[in-house]
Amino acid sequence: MLAEIITIGDEILIGQIVDTNSAYISKELNRIGVKVYQITSIQDDRNHILQAFEDAKKHADLVIVTGGLGPTKDDITKQTFCDFFDDTLIEDQSVIENVKQLFKKYQLNKPLPANFQQAMVPSKATILMNLYGTAPGMWMERDEIVFVSLPGVPYEMKHLLQEEVLPRVIKRFNRPFIYHKTLLTYGLGESAIAERIANWENELPENIKLAYLPSLGKVRLRLSSSGNNESVLQESIDSRMEILSEMLSDIAIGYEDETSIVGRIAHILNQKKQTLSLAESCSGGAIAEQITSEAGASSFFLGSIVPYKTELKTQILGVPSSLIEEYTVVSIEVAESMVVNCCKLFSTDYAVATTGIAGPTKGDGVDEVGTVCIAIASPRGIVSEKFSFGNDRFRVIEKTINKAFEMLLKEISKN
Repeated sequence: MLAEIITIGDEILIGQIVDTNSAYISKELNRIGVKVYQITSIQDDRNHILQAFEDAKKHADLVIVTGGLGPTKDDITKQTFCDFFDDTLIEDQSVIENVKQLFKKYQLNKPLPANFQQAMVPSKATILMNLYGTAPGMWMERDEIVFVSLPGVPYEMKHLLQEEVLPRVIKRFNRPFIYHKTLLTYGLGESAIAERIANWENELPENIKLAYLPSLGKVRLRLSSSGNNESVLQESIDSRMEILSEMLSDIAIGYEDETSIVGRIAHILNQKKQTLSLAESCSGGAIAEQITSEAGASSFFLGSIVPYKTELKTQILGVPSSLIEEYTVVSIEVAESMVVNCCKLFSTDYAVATTGIAGPTKGDGVDEVGTVCIAIASPRGIVSEKFSFGNDRFRVIEKTINKAFEMLLKEISKN
């Protein structure tokens, strides 16, 4: 059971928007046993679209198309579907009524004639009613291959995929079970991990595949397999993952979709009824952003400060100016002073402080770009370390975030 995803839109090809739809659709299809063979992005051009459809027919059982369903002249997907299926557009009264209801419920003004053009659909299509937008989805079949057209607006696409497309796919196709389980690790590179688990990896059966997914200070280890017996499949992978997790217990923090490093930190701090604060300089509030994305973060996270300018480290955090002059702003000494005073300012059990040079220039620092100091304050004292994270600004910030979480997790996990 293979699928292809085709995204239509010049805005994707010129980088004006990021295609998040394909990632979402791929994950949801995989969840119900459909493997995505290929993802293709194409321009709003009739010949290009028709060629993409012909190519998809050669290897896919299901083709999901997103985009090009708007009411303006540059949106040509519906007419191109008619060309491909030798069909014509007809007016669908149910879509007209849906447009009226949407405008009545969400808009102050009346729908324009262009809005009612959304009701012009291929006569052979099964209409997938869009309750969040005026463009309906369409389900069409040719030579035993299903073509589905969905709006490009993410929340409209997600609604139609979940409520209309996936239930029809489940009913229409015989699918195997596909099962993945992913272990999250921090603080060790993929080569070092591969060396540690070599014997375990060599003993994996042929139908179970291991993938290493490294990303700036963290590595995800994914086991995947497919088969007809769901319970046997899950038991086989789960048992092997349990062994792997024990082998990497010093760097593993849990399984993807079950927890995250922030989730793990939240669980431990809530369990101990302890609190956290942050003083972020070079990371610019990025650590706080990830923490506050965790539901219920207010139960342990009291607040943060971003003393980006050197003077603010003295004025707000109370870092002695003499310390900065003697050791420079990017130093272990300044990071430790920041984290101690942060703990006092917020009256928390733990605090994290970052100071560094993310680049592209050195700013107030004298060290090389990529130099970062991270300090953790805990009831037991202070731990700190100085790092060199390279010269790419994005990578420096991401590595700082991941390393700060890694160091914090180790500290709060101590008895």
